[in-house]
Amino acid sequence: MAYDEFLADRIRRNLAHKQVHYTEMKMMGGLCFMVDDKMCIGVMKNELMVRIDPELHQAALSNKGCRPMDFTGKSMKGFVFVQSGVIDSDADLDYWTQLCLDFNPKAKSSKRRQT
Repeated sequence: MAYDEFLADRIRRNLAHKQVHYTEMKMMGGLCFMVDDKMCIGVMKNELMVRIDPELHQAALSNKGCRPMDFTGKSMKGFVFVQSGVIDSDADLDYWTQLCLDFNPKAKSSKRRQT
């Protein structure tokens, strides 16, 4: 299993409830939810991947079940993994989703350049 389908469905329902337009993109072995053509939130294996304000990065890591996202061995500031066990409730998932949506307008677009 590349990513937790149940968690992906929960994210879909949460975004739909908030009436957020998004697209889905499979990348990095997981599923990313793109808002305004920017990576916003996603699922990697059985963890939630969140893109939050880099100013909140350290504070986010102090939450139970959170760790830095580090694909290359170097932590990516503003990207955090959250273990699925600490987002069992809809309120917990909504908290992280809202942090991502709050930062999204300020995030740089990761749109690929056309060659």
